[in-house]
Amino acid sequence: MNRLHSALLAVSVAGLAACDSLPQRESAAPIVESVTITGELGDARNRARVHAELAALYYGRGNMAVALEELRIAASADPAYPLTYSLFGLVYMELREHKLAQQNFERGLRLQPTDPDINHNYGWFLCQTGRESESIKYFQQAVRNPLYPTPWRSYSAAGVCSMRKNNMKEAEEFFQRALQQE
Repeated sequence: MNRLHSALLAVSVAGLAACDSLPQRESAAPIVESVTITGELGDARNRARVHAELAALYYGRGNMAVALEELRIAASADPAYPLTYSLFGLVYMELREHKLAQQNFERGLRLQPTDPDINHNYGWFLCQTGRESESIKYFQQAVRNPLYPTPWRSYSAAGVCSMRKNNMKEAEEFFQRALQQE
């Protein structure tokens, strides 16, 4: 496939990303999902979930200070709620606090290693910090989950990261998969 065709494919995938109904910071940007967990941890988990969701909203609006405060409350309510640490990672990534971002993504993955959103977000972080080759396995882990609602986003992100490492054949394959999922 020639470079023009590859570029058109990449533009097409980026256009599909723009059609997503969720507000996004950029086409392959991290995603945030939430889950209600019931049981003994229900009350604490619910408080953590609500504050994490508030943090996600503040993050989406660019208010990192309030997002961090909401995440601290979420972590205090339930230190084992994995989404909190994925969101901490996103906020610290935005603030260019890469060490803190990585620590939080990794903590989230230790708590829930197969969570597709955490895997996608960590993969995007790795790609954005020059570790494109490392990022691919996290996007692939995200799409392995049959309940993941937006696998095309992880395939698109993997395609972008593959392009950054000048692997156009791999990028094309990921973009094709993204188009098949959409």
